Amino acid sequence: MSPEPQAQDKGAAPDQPTRMRKHSLVIAGHRTSISLENAFWLGLREIAQERNMPVARLVAEIDASRGESNLSSAIRVFVLRAFALIASRR
Repeated sequence: MSPEPQAQDKGAAPDQPTRMRKHSLVIAGHRTSISLENAFWLGLREIAQERNMPVARLVAEIDASRGESNLSSAIRVFVLRAFALIASRR
């Protein structure tokens, strides 16, 4: 069994949704840094909480299924699709 992915979360300012933030994660034993806008970090964190999993594990799942796209782009698309699905159910 592989070790649990770890995330270093420095927090995100919800009043600055377009501000870029870099977070360090360990995915499959490799340390990586991901830059995303605050809004996407907040959305990703909300999705992870809803699924009862750490953000790093959710990012590892996104990473495993992203194909050739870069990880930051794959995360943005994942968050957008997740919230679009929620909106369509209302």
